[in-house]
Amino acid sequence: MIKANRKIVEYIRDNWVIPLDNNSKFATEHNLDEKTVRRIREDHTYQISLITIQKICEAKELKLHEFFKMVDI
Repeated sequence: MIKANRKIVEYIRDNWVIPLDNNSKFATEHNLDEKTVRRIREDHTYQISLITIQKICEAKELKLHEFFKMVDI
């Protein structure tokens, strides 16, 4: 499970957070706290919640199964 969690966090970080290069903007656009975005970006032990994944998927107009398929889980 830890391996799947890292894969999810790294996918979000590498594909959406880092390219935007603005934690505050990502947080606002995805209905997240900026601290959560910092943790996604910097905390290598961060355990992402399903609620956080859902918020990101809603903002990206993705269904959860589409997201998990993209992440290859």
